[in-house]
Amino acid sequence: MRATREAFATGPHREGLLRILSARTNEMRRRGSLAIEVKSGYGLDRTTELEMLRAIRAHESNAARDGDGFFVPTFLGAHAIDGDETAYCTRVIEELLPEVVAEFGPIACDAYCEKGAWSPAWTKKLFERAQSLGCPLRVHVDQFNELGFLETALEMGARSVDHLEATSREGLKRVARSQSTAVLLPGCGLSLDGRYANGRHLIDEGAAVAIATNCNPGSSPIVSMPLVIALAARFCGLTHAEAITAATYNAACVLGLENETGSIEVGKRAHLVMLPTRDERALAYEWATAEPEEVYAGHGYL
Repeated sequence: MRATREAFATGPHREGLLRILSARTNEMRRRGSLAIEVKSGYGLDRTTELEMLRAIRAHESNAARDGDGFFVPTFLGAHAIDGDETAYCTRVIEELLPEVVAEFGPIACDAYCEKGAWSPAWTKKLFERAQSLGCPLRVHVDQFNELGFLETALEMGARSVDHLEATSREGLKRVARSQSTAVLLPGCGLSLDGRYANGRHLIDEGAAVAIATNCNPGSSPIVSMPLVIALAARFCGLTHAEAITAATYNAACVLGLENETGSIEVGKRAHLVMLPTRDERALAYEWATAEPEEVYAGHGYL
């Protein structure tokens, strides 16, 4: 959080944030990721949260102009608590979220509901306000503790429920019966405590499953989707084909991009990777050695 605030302060017009964002997303792009969700949440004050979203939107505009990928902003002001819980949560719900929507439109509103972060009660208040403003709902839930908010998120129509490492089998069944996509983040298990969501049970019960790097400095400093695909196959119980689908088409559906990317079809963006293998299952079978030799971003290759 301090580094993010300092990056904004180092240069005019959010140049510091843009440099960092460009460097990290370029690392992802070289490994084949051409549709990247970028979240705020490391400012935790009005100025830095807004500047993070402005930097993401500027990066998104450049990519749209050049035709070389998608960058999707998400508001994660409910990532942690800065100072007094009541004062901070109230400020995010009553002041910051409406200001974000006024400037950026009804972008997705995410929250981290966990002990030591946003409580189920405050997360519900945030989501009620977000719904009134037309924002799609996303939530990080049940990473370490099953606090009971998963059911509320499903009832409120959350577009995705992320993590689910601590979710009971009954809870996973409820996810499968809902319209929400389960987003598994196996990089956290690799980086933290060796716990992984039960993707096999989710899929067997009929759930739509996506996977993501969850690239962040605290729990998943990973930019490689080939590595995440391999982790999901080994530790979340996905088949090779399921892991690849979770990283491509299902992930595009979470971001509302399924009509533009995520699969090879007439009319979609020519986002393609050339792998150093004749068998695409190497993405899941090998430990990230099947990273793309070339990445095609519509108008050319990286």
